[in-house]
Amino acid sequence: MTRFQRILCASDFSKTSSEALVSAINVAKTNRASLTILHAHVPIMPLVPEQYIESGNWDRVDTETRRWAEGQVAKLGEKARKAGVRASAIMVTGDPARQIVRMARSKRADLIVVGTHGRRGFSKFFLGSVAERVIATAPCPVMTVRGK
Repeated sequence: MTRFQRILCASDFSKTSSEALVSAINVAKTNRASLTILHAHVPIMPLVPEQYIESGNWDRVDTETRRWAEGQVAKLGEKARKAGVRASAIMVTGDPARQIVRMARSKRADLIVVGTHGRRGFSKFFLGSVAERVIATAPCPVMTVRGK
């Protein structure tokens, strides 16, 4: 069986991501691997004309959202460390699937762990599947954890 040394776990702070993090922590503990927890922040894009909401308000909302996300990802890192895993928490900006794969390459990850919501039909068509795109482009094995 392959022994993992560097594990990357992506989180969007959903319940499914929490379950994926638990799995990643367990694999990291079993393999005595380091764990990097990643959140890809997607900047808020206004869908209404600027005359309805000032651009400064969008900037404030994005800044607050980013600050909240930084706090959440830091909490996830602390949770992993309390479980006895060498862990770091990182937040990046951009398309989640691309950022996950980019970070896996840069950290030379042996395993990527992602949650999957199992969307089908129109919701999958419109929202896409980050997990599916990561699986298709990842430089290493990907473990998906299905939400309940």
